[in-house]
Amino acid sequence: MRLRRSALLAALLLAALAAGPTAVAAADLESLRPLGLRVAGGEAAWHADNDFRLDWDRSPDAIQVAPATAVAYLVRDADGDVVVPAARIPWEVRQFDHIHVPSDPGRYRAEVWLEHGVDQGPRVGATLLFDDARPGSARPVALATWIPGGAATLRIEAPIGPQPVSGIRGYAVSVDREPEGSPCAGPNRCGEAETNLRSGAAAASISLGTLPEGLNFAHVVAVSGSGMRSRVAEDVSVRVDASLPDVALTGPPSGWADGPVRILATATDRHSGMASSGPAGPFTAIAVDGGVPAVSPGPSAAVTVTGDGTHRVAYYARDAAGNVGDGQAGSAPPESVVVRIDGTPPQVAFVVARDPADPERIEAVVTDQVSGPGTAKGTISVRAAGTHRQFERLPTSVSEGRLVARWDSDASPAGSYEFSATGYDAAGNAGGGNRRTDGARMVLANPLKRETAISFGFGARQLSTKSIGYGNGVRVGGRLISPSGSPLAGLPVDLIETFDAGARIAARTTTVVTGEDGTFLARLAPGPSRRIEARFAGNRVLTRASGGQVQLAVPTVVRMHASAETASVGGAPVVFSGRIGQLGARIPSSGRPVQLQFRLPGAPWSEFRTVQTDRRGRFHYAYSFSDDDSRGVHFQFRAYAPAQEGWPYAPGASRPVAITGR
Repeated sequence: MRLRRSALLAALLLAALAAGPTAVAAADLESLRPLGLRVAGGEAAWHADNDFRLDWDRSPDAIQVAPATAVAYLVRDADGDVVVPAARIPWEVRQFDHIHVPSDPGRYRAEVWLEHGVDQGPRVGATLLFDDARPGSARPVALATWIPGGAATLRIEAPIGPQPVSGIRGYAVSVDREPEGSPCAGPNRCGEAETNLRSGAAAASISLGTLPEGLNFAHVVAVSGSGMRSRVAEDVSVRVDASLPDVALTGPPSGWADGPVRILATATDRHSGMASSGPAGPFTAIAVDGGVPAVSPGPSAAVTVTGDGTHRVAYYARDAAGNVGDGQAGSAPPESVVVRIDGTPPQVAFVVARDPADPERIEAVVTDQVSGPGTAKGTISVRAAGTHRQFERLPTSVSEGRLVARWDSDASPAGSYEFSATGYDAAGNAGGGNRRTDGARMVLANPLKRETAISFGFGARQLSTKSIGYGNGVRVGGRLISPSGSPLAGLPVDLIETFDAGARIAARTTTVVTGEDGTFLARLAPGPSRRIEARFAGNRVLTRASGGQVQLAVPTVVRMHASAETASVGGAPVVFSGRIGQLGARIPSSGRPVQLQFRLPGAPWSEFRTVQTDRRGRFHYAYSFSDDDSRGVHFQFRAYAPAQEGWPYAPGASRPVAITGR
């Protein structure tokens, strides 16, 4: 029976549809209600754009008693007045696009219904929230002048003045290096992700994260409930200093100091700076040996370190941002240096025992209980005992804790001599002493060594002067003995030849060794006139000695010949030519003078001409006989080299040359 009734209703419905719109009973109008009416973007969300869209779901025609032929809507304001007149679209259109409410922000109500001919179904409402007003400017609170390392927090106060009807969603905040910027990409609104502080209109704080050192800028805008942003972004500077100040010390010595040391700590900071600004501002501090730090406002502090010993000096500073390296609250520990002070001089004393194999070695010890003996300098000095003469410094070698000098006792006459030593510690303090380690004064009697003597001369008789021919060698000899006369064998003796001025060499030394009887003998090479001395240089146990100087004279050798043995009066001249020897000597380019002399047999020599040699010592001269008295006379001629300054040979003459006049 029920199946028959359903089939009947379906047949009636099909017949009604085929017949077109007709009046619908009031009870059947309920089927014309729009289903699932909704606002694009959300009915509870405020819209900044005045362009709404409504969507709904269509009911299947099969369940609508009165199928819809049109869809209509209108918009009312908060007072219920129609502000958007009714508009209709065909049933086939599935949404209302581009619904524009009045330009005044506020809440509006859209009503939508379905129509079947002249009949209207129930109205379904939807809220339209519109607000394109910009909120007032946000009010970020300025941060401290400088922020230390770590995350910075920015506080924002609510904008002053009327708020948009959509209210304040929150704030958009960004940080960069630009003094002017915006936290939002759009010119008039901010997206959901850009609104990173969703606090509403109430004052709130936001962490800016860990920022780079230096000057940063935070940009802040308020964001309305519809996403509209403040017209102007407020900018606030954020200065970050995450680094400790750099502190440099001046004054600490690299090694030991010999007295109080003034230490100056100077702090610099490239960001917040070190300018003094009161008790809470920057300061510099120095602490000695863990004591209470000396704290000075600003970029520098100083202390004076006193007292012998080793001291540790710690130093640190706090900059304007509050960064401080004092080791407190997890901060970096202070830097430190070691200062060593020794203001006490060392002790210096000569050793008691001396080496008999090296009596000229003078030794002193240096001791110091704080810094230890130095190795850079130190001296041992000597003077004749009992005098007030100035001490003479001796060449001194310095090693750790020891001074060693050598005294050339041979250079000082016999007598008593006192010594003084000056030593230094590692701090540079000087200490002096003139006593041995046993307390006795350091006085020595000279000679310290065994004395020696030399006898020396030419030949067995040891002559002090001798003359030899040009080009000949000479024998010299002597003996080296002790004062008791005992021979000193196997020792070197230097034979020093000092040549007269003009020689090619100034001096020549020949070394010989004494025999078992202390004698020595040498044959010296040919050469110019000279002085000869025998010297024994001494050694560590024997004094030096000198045999005195002997003089060796070597005459100048002159050779001359004549071009003829006879000379015609008024006839051709006779040419005299010759040469002077220059072994070991040097003739200047201007030559040397040679006198030409003549005499009658038995008469003295007379000079008749002086000629000049060339640089090789050669000379010649043409002489004419013009006097008739010369006929039958037998003459003798010679060349004579006189004594000359700068010529290392004694005067010498050539053999006579005989010439007869005719």
